[in-house]
Amino acid sequence: MRKLILWQLVVVLLIPALVSAKSPDIMLKDLQGNQHNVNEYIGQGKWTVVMFWAHDCPACNAEAHHITFFHNDHRKTDATVLGISIDGEGKLRKAQEFYDRHMLNFPNLITEPGGDLLLEFGGGMFIGTPTFYIYNPAGRFKARHIGALDQDQLEDLIDRLKKHDQVAYNRAQ
Repeated sequence: MRKLILWQLVVVLLIPALVSAKSPDIMLKDLQGNQHNVNEYIGQGKWTVVMFWAHDCPACNAEAHHITFFHNDHRKTDATVLGISIDGEGKLRKAQEFYDRHMLNFPNLITEPGGDLLLEFGGGMFIGTPTFYIYNPAGRFKARHIGALDQDQLEDLIDRLKKHDQVAYNRAQ
């Protein structure tokens, strides 16, 4: 019983730290090879949707236009999108083809597949693509969604996050 109470106390003490986790200080290259800190995009006064994608991910290919529409509808007011390809520099050409084919008009960076980098974004273990990490306007991690999202679902998720100051996770699908 004492162990259970101790674990509950540890969890209660850790939750505020998770909720207030700031965006990571990570340098990545864009598709043209220029270095960027992800904080150039996160915590700039708007909600930020970080979409992890891969060129050969069926769901990523199916939903890319929804994410572009979301970015177009919200970028001047309340939200923006940052894409991060996990194709790695060895498949940069494939990532660029994905970007061009889907006419993505939001910033996109590239990272190597696997590794601990994805854990630094605050949403726990990386499961697969697409994965969305959502940060509030102050740059605090608020949600992780694994799997496809269309524009309406993404807008609904952010609306719920605006109303309730908590961290949200969906289950791996």
